Amino acid sequence: MWFIFAILSAIFAALTSILAKIGIEGVNSNLATAVRTIVVVLMAWLMVFIK
Repeated sequence: MWFIFAILSAIFAALTSILAKIGIEGVNSNLATAVRTIVVVLMAWLMVFIK
């Protein structure tokens, strides 16, 4: 079961990075970092509550 969570974590981290580079080009770097952090934390909590 942990292997599935590890794979999902890697996928979400990669998607967050790719989407951040594509979609947040003209935004302040601090704001972009905050948005990415929030998305990663939300996905992590989602995986915790799904289990």
